[in-house]
Amino acid sequence: MRYMLMRKADPATEAGELPGQGVLEAMADYNNRMLEAGVFVTGDGLRPSREGCRIERRDGQVRVTHGPFAETRELLAGYSVLEADSLEAAIEWARQWPAEDGDVTLELRRYFSLEDFAPGPGLDKHRAMARLPSELNVHLCFPGNCREAMTFYAEVTGARLEALITYGETPAARDTPPERHDQIIHASLNVRGRRLMGADMAGHAYQPPQGVQVHLDYEALDRAEAVFNRLAEGGEVTMPFGATFWAQGFGMLTDRFGVPWLIGCQTGQCPMSEEESQP
Repeated sequence: MRYMLMRKADPATEAGELPGQGVLEAMADYNNRMLEAGVFVTGDGLRPSREGCRIERRDGQVRVTHGPFAETRELLAGYSVLEADSLEAAIEWARQWPAEDGDVTLELRRYFSLEDFAPGPGLDKHRAMARLPSELNVHLCFPGNCREAMTFYAEVTGARLEALITYGETPAARDTPPERHDQIIHASLNVRGRRLMGADMAGHAYQPPQGVQVHLDYEALDRAEAVFNRLAEGGEVTMPFGATFWAQGFGMLTDRFGVPWLIGCQTGQCPMSEEESQP
């Protein structure tokens, strides 16, 4: 079940006062604990209401009212979206809200799900929209070095290596030669809820990746370039990392494990001026 944990506004947040480093660090640690527990989906802070507005429709007329708004305690300063098994489980996480944030008011609300509504044409339209898969993940095959590769990827990206399961730890052991029992049947690297998965394949079943590349995109240029350089160690650079007309930074490489990568910074945002982009 999905819940929204809302942090109510107060005079400080409405004044636009930014949290100090202590609060930022505590919130990052808190979110990371939830991320590792598979609870944290997303979360953001909101700028003061003076930078926002309300849109109301009355008697067919739409009215836009710009902030700030007086009822501070009814406003939101931020929110987190949690995936929890029950309201009680979500409350336990809410209780752990960092003390460094001082006296706060939190509100916890469960999302509606499609199962809450009566069958009918309206629900059918929403179910049609929900036919998309809940996740899109990438699975890589390795010739026997899956453990080394996935551990390296976790180190480089900072993502959480949530699974490294060997053949010998599963019922597949009885059908697997003993020398392969220590190889990986399932590895999973959790990258903000998206997963890079992998497994070791028997010699005759392994094929190097062809026609596919793993894409990582970063907001910070220096971070994107650092990841590119680490992945390129011992590998082959196809396109050196640098500014392009579609990204502040972008590069292509195949790492030492034979996995092709696209590494970008704010891909889709052109860094060039209009004059530079003219043919």
